[in-house]
Amino acid sequence: MNPIQAYRNAVNRRTFLGNATAGVGSAVMASVLNAEFGTAAEGRKSSGWTGVVNPLHHAAKAKRVIHLCMAGGPSHLETYDYKPKLAEMHGKPMPESFTKGKPIAQLQGKKLTCFGPQHTFKKFGKSGQEISEIFPHIGSVADNICIIRSMVTEAINHDPAHTYMNTGTTISGRPATGSWLNYGLGIETEDLPGFVVLSSLGKFGQAQPIAARQWHSGFLPSRFQGVEFRAKGDPVLYVGNPKGVNRDRQKDVVDAVGKLNRLRDGLVDDPEIATRIEAYETAFRMQASVPELVDFTKEPKHVLESYGTPGADGSFASNCLLARRLLQRGVRFVQLYHRAWDHHGGLKSKIKGSAGEVDQACAALIKDLKANGLFDDTLIVYGGEFGRTPMAQGSGRDHHIKGFSMWLAGGGIKGGISHGATDELGYDAVDNIVHVNDYHATLLHLLGIDHLRLTYRFQGRDFRLTDVAGKVVKEILA
Repeated sequence: MNPIQAYRNAVNRRTFLGNATAGVGSAVMASVLNAEFGTAAEGRKSSGWTGVVNPLHHAAKAKRVIHLCMAGGPSHLETYDYKPKLAEMHGKPMPESFTKGKPIAQLQGKKLTCFGPQHTFKKFGKSGQEISEIFPHIGSVADNICIIRSMVTEAINHDPAHTYMNTGTTISGRPATGSWLNYGLGIETEDLPGFVVLSSLGKFGQAQPIAARQWHSGFLPSRFQGVEFRAKGDPVLYVGNPKGVNRDRQKDVVDAVGKLNRLRDGLVDDPEIATRIEAYETAFRMQASVPELVDFTKEPKHVLESYGTPGADGSFASNCLLARRLLQRGVRFVQLYHRAWDHHGGLKSKIKGSAGEVDQACAALIKDLKANGLFDDTLIVYGGEFGRTPMAQGSGRDHHIKGFSMWLAGGGIKGGISHGATDELGYDAVDNIVHVNDYHATLLHLLGIDHLRLTYRFQGRDFRLTDVAGKVVKEILA
């Protein structure tokens, strides 16, 4: 008996003994799962994933998403939410009626003093959107963006707040938004991951760490987790072949490993083996696709100048340009972290510096997507994990969850409008409040998904991105 046949017989015996006690119940469960998601065998015959929302629940306005994460909690009061009353009360005690019994991060129990806006605002575009003077380039595309001024969240510290913004819950280990989208809609590229993460480090604020669990697939199959690309050098480590190994020899290795994995998979029926097979094959294809992806030499000079980068320099601007190139190659969800917005002190100068690092590139991205015919079906999301207090923390502001701002543009979004409002001091969202769960429901809606119907059964419960809440914000839809 040859070794492979001996191995097959041994595993067959172990598999039979291990599964025998499951009985009829396993057969029934397999039947239910196959009816809902399609058989595993059928899925593994295809090199791609077509998604479980197929057909879509309703017509989609967007096909892909760029999430521009201003990590650290940008102050809405110096960026997108002008409060003249707060300016009048600068240096005066914060009225207790605003803060009594409310959660405050580091100012709890301390004297609370009003801290007026540190930068003036201007009206931009035909729509007259009020935006801080520190964002002249974003101001130039004001008629394309919808500013939400009434965001609220439930986590007052950075890491859980990022977790909430990414997964709809403060509980670590749940799937990220990009994972949900690729699970639901499918993966359109065979040469790259469907969910890519890029990060850049600013110079003007405390750079809070960003953990890989922010783009993890959680209880979804691991094939849907985000893949972090490095902003400088090789985007993916070890993407090149070792010395002396050409592409043909590498393919022989990948094919041989794939055959062994499929042999094992046929015996034990483990879905993670299918993920492993695809990971090897995708990595092999990336060896050819990634060098071309990061070759900016063919980008026109005027495009590079519009972003303010030569490309591949590790900056937020370079990442924005790389994001557009990723979208053109079929990547569904691209997330850009810029770690620069935690301003507990020196707010006036530091937030202007942070704004300067992203302002030009954000506007260039919108204009570039338009030039490449991608704007109308790409949803662009810009914002942080929370806002900042109207009260002073020395020369800065503390964390704030009761009202903050973000903006959206592109696929299915009504441009040139503002939605919602905070009170006269910028403390509480009081008009058309938008919870993070509502934002997620709206994002899924724009991509053709009913947020109530995209679920995954795990540990006896049907989970979804919006957890047990969320409503579509119809007023901002085009």
